[in-house]
Amino acid sequence: MADLDEAIKIDPTFACSFSNRGRVFAFKGNLDRAMADYDQAIKLDPKLGTAYNNRGDALMKRGELDKAIADFTAAIKNDPQNVYAYGNRGLAYQRVRDNHRALADYSKAIELESNNLLNYINRGNVHRIMGNLDRAAADYGEAIKVAPTDARGWRNRGMIRLMKYDNAGGIADYDKALEYDPKDAYSWNNRGIAKRDTGDKAGAIADFKKALEINPNMPSTRQALQELGAAP
Repeated sequence: MADLDEAIKIDPTFACSFSNRGRVFAFKGNLDRAMADYDQAIKLDPKLGTAYNNRGDALMKRGELDKAIADFTAAIKNDPQNVYAYGNRGLAYQRVRDNHRALADYSKAIELESNNLLNYINRGNVHRIMGNLDRAAADYGEAIKVAPTDARGWRNRGMIRLMKYDNAGGIADYDKALEYDPKDAYSWNNRGIAKRDTGDKAGAIADFKKALEINPNMPSTRQALQELGAAP
């Protein structure tokens, strides 16, 4: 922040400094100051795609999704290679339940940058919502290839495997997810479900208890324990 303040003091006509300082304000949770800086950056350089993308991100955090989509579209118009704008617009479309446009944007983002974990996760989420479980599993598998030590790919694919009644595959994926993120209560819970359904009562009870230890506010997990005859 101090360096960006100094940059703006030295050259108050350089749009990138305002866009970057706005990003810092956004990281600090001050969206009003962030928006003011993004507005100034765009005023100084109406073709600065990054500033539109950053302002769209702030608008999305505010829940102003239509305005955010308009800014992401402006970012793409001015910078057609802006992978972040495609990914962000995909997320905004996803939130307004325009799944087909979300898929198109995530696919374009992946085309531009094939090693971006979040775009595979997000596209997989849309496929899952639409009931395309095989495509969802494939995207989560790509996420695992891109970032094999990130739990998100493993636990999302594990969920798909449970949805397809592949309990053994689900348990294997949740084993990896918990190796990399042992504090995720939902992974413990879901692995517990798979263990219960394969007849591993003791393993299921242990996993359900661990889930509640991490997050006591999981009523379905408490109910699952009670049905197994175990106290939370």
